[in-house]
Amino acid sequence: MTVKTSSAAFEDIRVPVRYKLVALWSSVVFLYMYGDYFELYQPGKLQAMIAGKTGLGPVTQTSLMGMAAMMAVPSLMVILSLVLPATVNRWVNIILGTVYAAIMVLAVQGSWHFYTFYGWIEIALSLSIAWCAWTWPKQSVSLVT
Repeated sequence: MTVKTSSAAFEDIRVPVRYKLVALWSSVVFLYMYGDYFELYQPGKLQAMIAGKTGLGPVTQTSLMGMAAMMAVPSLMVILSLVLPATVNRWVNIILGTVYAAIMVLAVQGSWHFYTFYGWIEIALSLSIAWCAWTWPKQSVSLVT
C-alpha cells in the first residue's frame, strides 16, 4: 500500500504590468519623501533653507517651480500608469524611469550615507520601471476577415 501525500502550493497570480508600475512609482515617491525629510536633519541644512539657499543655488520662484515640477512627475505616474493607453504608457515609463534613474545617479554624488542608500534603491526601482515597461508582454490579436 502506498500513501500519496499532496503538497499545497501557494496561490500565485500574475500581476498586471500596470499594477507593477503603480507599485514601483509609489515606492519611488515614498523614498523621495523620506530621503528629503531625513536630509533636513543634516547640520546646517535648515539654516541654509532659512537663508534661501539650495544645493543648486539661491531659492527663487523659478527654482522652486522647477523642483516642484520634477517631483510632481513621479507622483502623477502613479495614476498615469493605470490610465494611459498601453503603447503611450510603455514609452512614458521607459523614458521617465531612465531619466529619473540618471537624476538620482547625479544626486547621490557626495551625499551622506543615508541619502546614498535611498538613492541607490531609487535608482534600482526607476530602472525596474523602465525594464518592466520595456518587457511589457504583448497579446496576440486575432483579425476577423
